[in-house]
Amino acid sequence: MGINTKGYSIRDRSFWTIVISLGGASVFVFAAMYSVQPLLPFFTEQFHISVSVASLSVSMTTLSVILGLIVLGFLSDRYGRVLFIHLSIVFTIIPFFFMPLTDSFSTIILLRFIQGFAIAGVPAAALAYLSEEIDQQSMGFATALYISCNALGGTIGRLMMGYVTEYFSWKMAFVSLAIMGCIVMVIVWWMLPKSKNFSVQQRTIQQDLQGFWFHLKNPQLLMLFGLGVILQLSFTGVWSFIPYYLTAPPFLLSLQSISFIFLAYGLGIIGSPIANALAGKVGLHTIRTFGVCLLTVGILFTLSKSLFIIVIGLCLACLGFFTAHALTSSLVSRLALYQKGSASSLYLVAYYLGVASGSTILSPVWSLFQWHGIVIITAFLPITYLFILNSLQKQQKRDVLKK
Repeated sequence: MGINTKGYSIRDRSFWTIVISLGGASVFVFAAMYSVQPLLPFFTEQFHISVSVASLSVSMTTLSVILGLIVLGFLSDRYGRVLFIHLSIVFTIIPFFFMPLTDSFSTIILLRFIQGFAIAGVPAAALAYLSEEIDQQSMGFATALYISCNALGGTIGRLMMGYVTEYFSWKMAFVSLAIMGCIVMVIVWWMLPKSKNFSVQQRTIQQDLQGFWFHLKNPQLLMLFGLGVILQLSFTGVWSFIPYYLTAPPFLLSLQSISFIFLAYGLGIIGSPIANALAGKVGLHTIRTFGVCLLTVGILFTLSKSLFIIVIGLCLACLGFFTAHALTSSLVSRLALYQKGSASSLYLVAYYLGVASGSTILSPVWSLFQWHGIVIITAFLPITYLFILNSLQKQQKRDVLKK
């Protein structure tokens, strides 16, 4: 059993060592997760494979992350957070050293699947570690910094892979991420304090599974999980196929140029805290609806033949997505009266199901209808789902009033 002591506050040195080390771990694992996204057109050409097969380098990793979140979440509740954060980084690094040694795309997919399971160790344990080791007054700030590092990691991974592949090779790009991981590993092993407030989970795995089932029977939560899938499906769909669109005429952009477009993710870093601040003043549902509308408008902007307007559209889509995602996640925690951790885990599973779906399920749409088909689905699916969700919630309120 852990010893119940006061958590670290923002004034403590250990607070900052925790934020820096977990932030670094988050940057690395999310860089690893999304690193191959700008390379999908390159994989299609290099390995002579279809768009659908190339997209498996994203979707198989994501499906493995989902499995890892469930399994490693259970294990970290029983054996400690720090252990799984360390192991996550180590086993995320190892596949990067093996990928350059193969010329088989099937082997790369297998290594990405293994890597996805390892990646899950950080998100499965990090937020729980923060909630146990940071005091309540400083918890919000620490969490916001950690989540910002998620978006930062995705940006760095995409940017690094595209840039290094353009000037050196895709094999060197994987090695560069492995080296980055080794640096992060040293920082985390050196700086991350041991848990002082961790308590071994007394619930059985069966009780944990019953908690999941309890939330899945809640219609309100189930609809929010669905929104998480839809939001991420649309967002991932846009970012998975925009490289194909921009490497073709009339744009003919290089991998390096496309990688820089992923800097639009920077708006996601500031979007989440701004959304939470505005939600407190204007209302969560209003700001979430605004975020979904902004996502739709941004995606529609990409139909332009002007690269400048396309980039503006992608920036708006990023801001809208992270606004809607942050507030939907917050609402899940608010509506879950019991076992909030299980509800948050289910939302993460839904979120990553959207990632896997957006990269693979939309591949036939790209093959048949190209960019216009992708835009029509990804732009109108979220706003249509939100309209249905709001209508159902209003109907539920009317039914309650009638009773």
